[in-house]
Amino acid sequence: MYNTTIINQSADRAVEMLQQIIAIPSYSREETKLADFIEEIACRDHLAPHRKGNNVWCISSAFIPERPTLLLNAHIDTVRPVNGWERDPHTPYVEGDVLYGLGSNDCGGGLVALYEVFRLCEADKDLPWNLVYLASAEEEVSGQSGIESVLSDLPKIDVAIVGEPTNMQPAIAEKGLMVVDAVAHGKAGHAARNEGVNAIYKALEDIAWCKNRRFERVSHLLGEVKMSVTVIQAGTQHNVVPDECRFTIDVRSNECYTNQEILDEIGRNLQSELKARSTRLNSSHIASEHPLVQKCIDMGKVPFGSPTLSDQTLMPFPSLKIGPGDSARSHTADEYIKISEIRDGIADYLQLIG
Repeated sequence: MYNTTIINQSADRAVEMLQQIIAIPSYSREETKLADFIEEIACRDHLAPHRKGNNVWCISSAFIPERPTLLLNAHIDTVRPVNGWERDPHTPYVEGDVLYGLGSNDCGGGLVALYEVFRLCEADKDLPWNLVYLASAEEEVSGQSGIESVLSDLPKIDVAIVGEPTNMQPAIAEKGLMVVDAVAHGKAGHAARNEGVNAIYKALEDIAWCKNRRFERVSHLLGEVKMSVTVIQAGTQHNVVPDECRFTIDVRSNECYTNQEILDEIGRNLQSELKARSTRLNSSHIASEHPLVQKCIDMGKVPFGSPTLSDQTLMPFPSLKIGPGDSARSHTADEYIKISEIRDGIADYLQLIG
């Protein structure tokens, strides 16, 4: 249906669009100018875009209520550039097959490839899906003004493709995230007189439990639930027994537990006071029997479990993470994507949804 010429032309459009995107800084919660640009491009292409905040979406013109609806999603925000860039992060630079620029890999490649796929297919009445394209905001910070804020405005979604960089291999599960702030309480006293109750020692008992605890349900895709104590603060001076010790627990959940279940288990075993910053970023997964997953397998792709978080965690419907680029390049200096990866991504997406 889509020959090499059409795919190459779409890839050229996608690369040109990505170069323009790179040139527009779009740090999380500062995406207005890029959302304006996406909306303008969609208007130019007569795709009748909708917008809420900095989220922009389009609904296929050949929408048939009896068909299932497939969401094509990628995010428009980026992290801030890290140290070590040898190029201007917002000046797109092409060297052979490589396009350098902040957000090129995470996830500009998926953003523009899915846009081109939507543009090519949105009027196709013979497609097995209705299509919705969503360029979402605040993904990097799991912000509440991102995808979560527009889900109720979309048509009923049956399944989603999330265009994060996975080397176009299907991530059918990804770990969730929960950050727990803990406070161990003691009693202040003079260190020389053996007075008080040392909050650090109480915290150490809890930290040891976090280090040694193994949750029983192990995922064949994501492995064990992982807990790491990553921050600790206590004490004011050397001769005062501290009455408080604060520490932070980073929890990476698998699909076998909800974050609330894990928090309840931690609470039953720790003496410290606990407060989760949020329990909403749960692990996500899609059944290996789902037609999209089976189509990936038929295409020679290998399903896997992803350790990184995406907007999938906020989707109340099945989702598949698959996109051009390599996750290892994300959030690094001199971030890049290969132009051939974008072209191959468009071809693979067309085959996958056709």
